[in-house]
Amino acid sequence: MPIKGKFRRIATEEAFSIPEVAEALRGIARGPGNSIDLTLVRNIYDAQPGRDLNNFLTGLLDLEGRRLEIMDELGVDMHLLALTAPGVQMFDADTATDLVARANDRLAEAIARHPTRFSGLASFAPQSPRRAAKEMERGIKELKLNGFMVNSHTNSEYLDDPKYWPILEAAEALDRTLYIHPRGPSDGMATPFRDYMIHGAMWGYGLEVATHAVRLIVSGIFDRFPKLKICLGHMGEGLHFMLWRIYFMNTAAQRGGRVPKLQLKPSDYFKRNFVITTSGMESDLALDFSLKALGPDKVLWAIDYPYQPAPPAVAWMDAVQVSDEIKHKLYHANAERVFHIAPEK
Repeated sequence: MPIKGKFRRIATEEAFSIPEVAEALRGIARGPGNSIDLTLVRNIYDAQPGRDLNNFLTGLLDLEGRRLEIMDELGVDMHLLALTAPGVQMFDADTATDLVARANDRLAEAIARHPTRFSGLASFAPQSPRRAAKEMERGIKELKLNGFMVNSHTNSEYLDDPKYWPILEAAEALDRTLYIHPRGPSDGMATPFRDYMIHGAMWGYGLEVATHAVRLIVSGIFDRFPKLKICLGHMGEGLHFMLWRIYFMNTAAQRGGRVPKLQLKPSDYFKRNFVITTSGMESDLALDFSLKALGPDKVLWAIDYPYQPAPPAVAWMDAVQVSDEIKHKLYHANAERVFHIAPEK
């Protein structure tokens, strides 16, 4: 049982995998390719003895052993689980569709065994948008999962492309939040990220997802799908810091007829259609800015297990100097609302 504390702790970006996906990614790691994601994939799924120093793969595959022990030790009540990046988005459409169904089934089974400890985000294969929409519907209506996870671009394409609109339509119709998780920069932007290890969580991941989100905003997607809900991790990938400049420049481009006309300001869409999590960004200054820029209903706590260590993530949020009312929202109330998680009885 979790250690009971003052607040229910729901961590909202917690990764897992299944052996079938891991084995398929091992095959990708051993094959040819120039995707910048291969750095991560090879280091985790085809690591030489002693190379996987952080034991990420062990942490991803172990759902009900050490993970639960760590949760108990730290008083973390629940993990919102999602299939880890790059998910199934490096496979062909048929392979991806098969694997994602297995992963969603396995996730639902784990939640059924531990309904007070796990909730989950359904994955899907964007390579086949209409089959993806069907799997999204199955994930919510049959498997009773809590939302969706996508690992940003697919084949260096983004969700503002009309071919992917069935996915956005399904997310809106099912009234579930779509978490856009990072992966390596798409092929067209990858070159300057290949040096100095800046392709990943240090820099490239955040810029890639922020770019995806900006494309959605300025393309007019949220005029077409006004009830679509998007979640961004890592303190919003820093996007809300740039909203004034995005508005200023986008307005000029709209006047010149070079980009779609928008019904609202970019900042209005961000405040209406987005929420963010703190995953891997334990910064008092960043949190303070986020609360002031977006409001306390838009920020959710997360660990980013197993990629980020859990103890400091808990210690940081426990120590954050905000009111109990706001901490209540950060730790669990916002997660319960955004991801349709039943409140604690």
